[in-house]
Amino acid sequence: MKDKLVLPESGYSFLLKEIKERITSARINASRSINKELIRLYWDIGRMIVLKQKKYKWGDNIVENLAKDLQEEIPGNFGFSSRNLWQMRRFYEEYKHSPILQQVVAELPWGQNLVILQMVKNAEEREYYIKATAEMGWSSCQTE
Repeated sequence: MKDKLVLPESGYSFLLKEIKERITSARINASRSINKELIRLYWDIGRMIVLKQKKYKWGDNIVENLAKDLQEEIPGNFGFSSRNLWQMRRFYEEYKHSPILQQVVAELPWGQNLVILQMVKNAEEREYYIKATAEMGWSSCQTE
């Protein structure tokens, strides 16, 4: 049986604490980075749908067709239902003229963005909730 390495308790505890904090920090940063990229993706999808609908004078069926075709083309990929594509389209439409809000909404998870979009109709109130949620780290249940 191997003898357990004996380390000075205070130094080891400090090292363990530092490593745990670093791991947590890296995980949070990775999650934020992934979230920002997903929000950019959803923004771009909404923008592409809006612009193509205007350019080609497509009706609402394009969203339904896209959802169906995306599910067939990329099996097992969730989040691209017609409902979500409609949300992406609305997300783009609501914030396309507000560069400041575009940056702030990228800080929020998609679910929180949707809650604010659905629950807050007034543009000024929506801006308040978006900024407050980003600054104070509110969860979606606090914005409801």
